[in-house]
Amino acid sequence: MPAEHIPPGTAEWRNLDAERWLAAAPARWAHPLWALSALVASLVWDIVVAPVAPCTSADPCGTDWLGLGIAVVLLLTLYWVWRQPRLALVGLAAVLTGFAVEGGFTSALGEPSALAFLMAAAFTTAGLVHRLAAAGRQRARALEAAGPVAQPLPAAARTFRRGRISFVLAALLLGVAGFGCSQVQQVVDAYEERAAGAMHLSGRVTALERDDDIDIVVVEADGRTHRFETAYPEDFPVGSRVDIVVDGDWAALVAEPYDAIGWELLVVAGSVAGLAFFANGVDGRTRSQRLRREPLPALRVLVREGHEDGRTWVFAADDPEGLRPILHFHSLYAFEEEDDEDKDGGDAAVLELDKITEILKGEDPPPPLREAVLYGVPYTGAEVAFVAFDDEDDEVSVQCSVTAVKPVGPGLMERGQRRRERTNSQRAYDEIVAGMTPSAGPRTWTAHGFSRAVGLGLLLVQGGGIWAAFEDGPSWHWLWLAVSLPWLVTVVATALTWRVTADRDGLWVTGAWRVRRIPWNVITSVHHSDDRIRVDRAKDSSVELSPTGWAWLEHRLGRKPHAVRTAEEVGALLLHPELRPLEEAPAGRQGMPAGPPLVALSALWGVAVLLLL
Repeated sequence: MPAEHIPPGTAEWRNLDAERWLAAAPARWAHPLWALSALVASLVWDIVVAPVAPCTSADPCGTDWLGLGIAVVLLLTLYWVWRQPRLALVGLAAVLTGFAVEGGFTSALGEPSALAFLMAAAFTTAGLVHRLAAAGRQRARALEAAGPVAQPLPAAARTFRRGRISFVLAALLLGVAGFGCSQVQQVVDAYEERAAGAMHLSGRVTALERDDDIDIVVVEADGRTHRFETAYPEDFPVGSRVDIVVDGDWAALVAEPYDAIGWELLVVAGSVAGLAFFANGVDGRTRSQRLRREPLPALRVLVREGHEDGRTWVFAADDPEGLRPILHFHSLYAFEEEDDEDKDGGDAAVLELDKITEILKGEDPPPPLREAVLYGVPYTGAEVAFVAFDDEDDEVSVQCSVTAVKPVGPGLMERGQRRRERTNSQRAYDEIVAGMTPSAGPRTWTAHGFSRAVGLGLLLVQGGGIWAAFEDGPSWHWLWLAVSLPWLVTVVATALTWRVTADRDGLWVTGAWRVRRIPWNVITSVHHSDDRIRVDRAKDSSVELSPTGWAWLEHRLGRKPHAVRTAEEVGALLLHPELRPLEEAPAGRQGMPAGPPLVALSALWGVAVLLLL
């Protein structure tokens, strides 16, 4: 970086300060995935068990604009929980207000589904507040690292504008939602206009039919038979009286006067997407204006563009090998004058086309690590700008972030920098060996964390399947149960209690139904793939444990999957006999299969279901 582009007094962001900044990042429990999972699960539960008011002539099932509005706010809140914590708090407050108005707090005392929603909302609120507080701590530590000196933003960054595309998309999508509203109103007006001049009759339901997955209610009135499509056949039992309106060949149920569900879904989808883009545009515009408002703290750092996704990765100034990224964001070039941008546009387009050609041919070299000056206070959700020297073009460029700053740590998908490590799930054996020391006693690896969570989830599925199969008495569901239950018992028992024990002479591998003894001299390889651990043997079939967790989710949360680590360390023992235990494993360390006890438990549960039903 040329010295004239480094403002006097600019501090280096060193590894020690960067580690303190990363330590202030939100905790793993506050990751939005957990809050969203809890909210969605509780909402689905509440929707499924909540009674639906029947369609009647006094209270017909028409367009519920208030309900559509609540659905829009709820869906936006779910999106904002992931992207906009402050807006998520506002949306959650609005949802809880509606919940209270409808008597939800009182019903929560007697309805488990309502209570589950309140608990999920409380957990989500705690996570949102924690994330905002963590951003404040990161801001304070970044200011400490930058020191008291503030620098003016480069001229090119002051002309950079954010949010234009979001506003355009918001206008288009909100226009679509407005068009949907007009279509719904046209359907309502057409019905009301025709019903006003129609003959009102009372008829009797004579039959309920089903034609190509469409429910039809047959009504006799005034000596004529009328057939109506219905979304709620349970509201019109055979023999009941219903009101209808008839105008020549046209007739309609008063309780279900029209069907505008397609247009209503368009209104909801357009409103949610349009308001989400509008909020993103306002947020981006506000943050970029705040960035240009006054002199800013500046930090000397190293930056690198992601080779695969174009993200900008920021490293500490004393990390010349780029071993530990601190944060990342997407950015675009900023130009001081539009004329300069237009003048160089042709050459830039040619260079960009050449770069795309190199990428397609696999000839594109990894982007270099460059010196840069970072302007603004970095914290989770912030906007920043930076000036960096480009060796290829031999010039200094200014870039501004177009997505929020995200720290590299638990709960983030560290794309680009760690993609190669995740594609090859086996670490280098030398690295594993360096972290292992010889031991006299046996080494044991067993199911924990995510693997047991998978097992418990499948156990609930198994219990629900048994209940559903026995609920209606003898039926074809029993055949389905007989086919699927052995597989379910196997995977549940494996996920909950798999175990690998290494001793002096070999491995003890505990699966769902038995414990296998595999001597070291017959093992050819040990590896992990598709959530299974496989031990290959020279003259026999391989031994597999599956499932052993949920590696995809563990990677997404920034964790090393326990099953992957198990396969790597057992493989290291295979290739390095000096690291193997010196003793044999006693019976208590060899493991015990959980399949037989689980079969007994399933049988007891089946008997209990039959007695309860």
